[in-house]
Amino acid sequence: MDEQVGKAKPAISFEYELFEGDPDHLRTVVATLTPALTPTSPWINPASLNFKYRIGRGPFGDVWLATHHQSADDYEEYHEVAVKMLHPLKEDDRQEFVHKFERLFFKFRRVHGVGWLHGISIVDGKICIAMKFYEGSIGDRVAQMKGGKLQLSDVLRYGIELAKGILDLHSLGLLVLNLKPSNFLLDEHDQVVLGDFGIPYLLLGISLSNSDMALRLGTPNYMAPEQWEPEVRGPVSFETDAWGFGCCFVEMLTGVQPWFGRSIEEIYHSVVIKQEKPPVPNGLPSALESVINGCFEYDFRNRPSMEDIIHAFESSQNDTQSDGEWLGLGSSAPAGKFSSSGYTTWYLLKDRLQVGDKVRSRKPLNARKPQAMDVPEGSVTGLETDSDRDGFSLVKIPGERNPVRVLVSTVERVTSGFAVGDWVSLKGECRKHSPVGILHSIQRDGSVAAGFIGLETLWRGKSSDLQMADAYYVGEFVRLKANVLSPRFEWPRKNGGAWTTGRISQVLPNGCLVVRFPGRLVLGDKSNSFLADPAEVELVSFDTCPGVVQKYQHIEDFHWAVRPLTIAFGLFTAMKISLFVGRNVNAKLKGRRNSMRRDGNSQDGQSGGNTAWLPPPVANLFKEGVSTASAR
Repeated sequence: MDEQVGKAKPAISFEYELFEGDPDHLRTVVATLTPALTPTSPWINPASLNFKYRIGRGPFGDVWLATHHQSADDYEEYHEVAVKMLHPLKEDDRQEFVHKFERLFFKFRRVHGVGWLHGISIVDGKICIAMKFYEGSIGDRVAQMKGGKLQLSDVLRYGIELAKGILDLHSLGLLVLNLKPSNFLLDEHDQVVLGDFGIPYLLLGISLSNSDMALRLGTPNYMAPEQWEPEVRGPVSFETDAWGFGCCFVEMLTGVQPWFGRSIEEIYHSVVIKQEKPPVPNGLPSALESVINGCFEYDFRNRPSMEDIIHAFESSQNDTQSDGEWLGLGSSAPAGKFSSSGYTTWYLLKDRLQVGDKVRSRKPLNARKPQAMDVPEGSVTGLETDSDRDGFSLVKIPGERNPVRVLVSTVERVTSGFAVGDWVSLKGECRKHSPVGILHSIQRDGSVAAGFIGLETLWRGKSSDLQMADAYYVGEFVRLKANVLSPRFEWPRKNGGAWTTGRISQVLPNGCLVVRFPGRLVLGDKSNSFLADPAEVELVSFDTCPGVVQKYQHIEDFHWAVRPLTIAFGLFTAMKISLFVGRNVNAKLKGRRNSMRRDGNSQDGQSGGNTAWLPPPVANLFKEGVSTASAR
């Protein structure tokens, strides 16, 4: 609550007639307006801040209740403020943060959906940001409500106000990155404003002394996958705030915090590794359910923008009744279902075609699949579409007499030879980040934004700074190049020391490859998934394997069971061959012995008393017997 004491600033007085029911008897009233203090600098004298007690604690610092004393020659004011005192930063980093804040301070003042800022100060070496003190928040309201949840009508109203405030910050090039109900502040008119104007975003690129802060930029329960490791799994973008917004919506409607009761490590494993999503309540209006589910797409390029969220929320207000329930009569908001090429409707709505644009068939997202209709590069000559839904475009293709009528979603705009989703590389040497990445946007004037490993935010420049690069798709086999001795990420080796070949299972928005190794047998909880910089790998296929041995080794890359099965098959084959050869040899030997016996019997029958073939002792016995008989 503000309190004014001492001398006041020069007031502006005026008179007006007050109507009280009788038009013949109007009462004259004198009104006085006191101009608000308009600072010329965001700096606050530390001595003018009187800290009372701490009222909150977050991942970036503490929140204190304080009194801000403002005075001049002819006035004196005291304001109750909430002061966000950040954790200590190094001197150079502190100056960098202050410089960013100074450039944006007066722009913040013009954003209606953000809490009123008083200024910035340095107290005991810590950055202190003072803003108007608000009595409550949506987090407090949810905790006080019976059942711990808000009515849908209130959630929609608050959601629209919040989304508009976030959109205003996005228009300044800022991301909030710390959306949560406790940061949604309520004023005396039950209007909601953002209590955080993007402090995590201003901290990007600054070395944080707190190791816990260095691992994340936000509150874990509301953080998007790319927010945990923006240099590796990022970059962070405007759609990163859509994930946090969706988490807040679920909590406001259900009263349950996403990932409640889980540790930071467990949340990381669920969101980043297992790619789980917070559950969305059933039975919502179709447009609302669609846009909230879209907020939880793992690839942020497939998430809705704040404009999409506002449109869905406003259209869903028509489906609700006064008691907070909904009729579910449908709305005009687009559904967020995937198209056949792997894109969501939210992705396809981000670039509107215009007559004169050059277009070509849209590539599937992160996969190499043939298109149903192949449209070479042509020019748009006409559009048959509205602002909400997919339509048709007329494309004039060189060599064709008449324009081709195709769905807008099946073609993509081409500018300066590039289209969104192309693999690109920077011209010239680059040491701070990977030179190979993915194009995220290209304007008609040639301005581009691309994601590269090593950058927390999108790289921005001109199309003339880029060139096309080799593309990588899910399902392809890759291995590190032979000249890579110290890769950016850990990579397994074979027993002989050579790099193991793996299969791409996912392509992240900055071009980072998630590679699994089906040819390795991994026991227990040990991970068999690794990351790779596309600039450090090469494709492996049967065509790139020069010899029979290399081709067989590539077959082993498909599954770890190939080698043991091959060995088992070899042993089984050897046993079969051995048994077969043994039977044949045994049969031949047996046949030879039988043949010899038959021959012996035949000779015995023909010679009668001929004993030449018998062993000598036996022959002598027969001879003696013959002689004795003759003597008798």
